[in-house]
Amino acid sequence: VQLVESGGGLVQPGGSLGISCAASGFTFSIYTVGWYRQAPGKQRELVARITSSNTTNYADSVKGRFTISRDNAKNTVYLQMNSLKHEDTAIYYCNIPVGPLYRYPWGQGTQVTVSS
Repeated sequence: VQLVESGGGLVQPGGSLGISCAASGFTFSIYTVGWYRQAPGKQRELVARITSSNTTNYADSVKGRFTISRDNAKNTVYLQMNSLKHEDTAIYYCNIPVGPLYRYPWGQGTQVTVSS
């Protein structure tokens, strides 16, 4: 199993960024997939998830600003982030949520830094 996140970078407050996660080694299309983030000194948190039928859920902190989507043909999940804030600065990871836990080992993540 591999989860490979990419697309992070430095963006100014109010800006936009899209990140992606390519999965391999399991049947991606049948699972709910989540985007998590971990800011310095904080616990990792689930910020968005998308079910196999494309139902989406978001943490209150990102609702209305972030959009999660998936392409099962490419085994890839995306996160479009708009109206970025300083507090969105974190390493972003994808995984398969299992209640409060997760199914697979973490990938390397992708760093998103919001700064002027």
